Amino acid sequence: MAKKNKVQRPKARKPRGFPDRSGAELVTERLMLERIAGVYRSYGFAELQTPAFEYTDALGKFLPDVDRPNAGVFSLQDDDEQWLSLRYDLTAPLARYVAENMDALPRPYRRYAVGTVWRNEKPGPGRFREFTQIDADACFAPAPHADAEIIMMFIDALKAAGVEDSDVEIRLSSRRVMTGLLDVIGVDPEDQATAGTVLRAMDKYDRLGADGVALLLGEGRKDDSGDYTEGAKLEARQIDQVLRFMEGSDMADAFAGNQAGTEGAEELQKIVSTLTELGYGNRVKLDPSVIRGLDYYTGPVFEAALTFDVENEKGQVVQFGSVGSGGRYDGLIARFKGQDVPSVGCSVGVSRLLTALASKAAFEEADGPVVILALEEAEMPRYHRMAQALRGEGVAAEVYLGGAGMKAQMRYADKRGASLVVIVGEDERKAGQVTIKDLRAGKEASQNIDSREQWTEERPGQETVGEGNFVEAVTTRLA
Repeated sequence: MAKKNKVQRPKARKPRGFPDRSGAELVTERLMLERIAGVYRSYGFAELQTPAFEYTDALGKFLPDVDRPNAGVFSLQDDDEQWLSLRYDLTAPLARYVAENMDALPRPYRRYAVGTVWRNEKPGPGRFREFTQIDADACFAPAPHADAEIIMMFIDALKAAGVEDSDVEIRLSSRRVMTGLLDVIGVDPEDQATAGTVLRAMDKYDRLGADGVALLLGEGRKDDSGDYTEGAKLEARQIDQVLRFMEGSDMADAFAGNQAGTEGAEELQKIVSTLTELGYGNRVKLDPSVIRGLDYYTGPVFEAALTFDVENEKGQVVQFGSVGSGGRYDGLIARFKGQDVPSVGCSVGVSRLLTALASKAAFEEADGPVVILALEEAEMPRYHRMAQALRGEGVAAEVYLGGAGMKAQMRYADKRGASLVVIVGEDERKAGQVTIKDLRAGKEASQNIDSREQWTEERPGQETVGEGNFVEAVTTRLA
């Protein structure tokens, strides 16, 4: 007898760093994004959608890693043998769009964008290759007033999303200030190796403190795991200057007449003064440890940090940290047109912010639909009419279609996140009634019930109403 060939079936698996997402998580995210977008629109920003793919050369030198087609981005060649790459942020496509439509756009040009971005990087805990961003940018908008407005709008957006005023701090610094500091201590800002090592060391000030940063500015540092990080090899005098700058309250004192540093510090003070006058000053802090994308930004840079305590994966109590950032990038559009276009923007870390709101219970989890149990097959048209009546009042509703018994239907409603189920069995139908079961209220009440008899008598979270009144009863409970 001939042996049957084994059927080769693909293994059901998803690529690393590309999460599956469904149900309440997506509904909650969309609600949060709409609240943020509503703030952006209230400031006069209009939405722009750009394609997922851009020509790779349009992304330019600002790739996350080195500038070859598959480093940091996902790329392919089209039928013209030109390289295309999935966008890794929403700002590079904006720069291309502005350059392409420069003469037709209003000045300033104010846009916001919501979309998926992709990073060809090693995935890890909380680090994905595909995620959502929501950005707002103003082009042809010079400093410092456009910067102050973006920061003010950023704070308002976080508040609309559910962040308490007392829980957010905007930490503000400047690329020009950092350039001035490097000049003062005798490091060439164009020396990518040394200047980059100095700035990366400064970026670790919050985590390592002055002693740890001093080691990284000097010969190097060995961490707790035994890994050794090579230092910037600065002299003691230079290290002392950097640390005094990091610890000082007045940035201008650090520059001793250096033009770039002095102008950068003055620009920051103007931003802070404007925000203070408008009632936002108590949420803004000058912080020289904010070192962000210094090949990208040309002026003020900032990040939004949430200051409440959470427990990390090691069980340690730490501050939650950054949920978004932004800054000024006057040179990005110049790649296409050869002239600087003063621009500033902000970007919210959507996944980080959702995690923060969940940890503070600041954003309610979206309810699933009201589930109408299907207990009699002959009554299916009745059940569907009931669902239609609820939808007519703006209530999401569905009829159970799985063909199982009542217990299984109730388990299904629970898995769907339904707060209410509607029950019309034979007894209810004959009496012209509808039973509404509030699953969440029932769970809460059941904690205080001691016996089956008490449960049967009280039926917590449950009411029976006339069939003609069931829509009003459902909407009242949901409200």
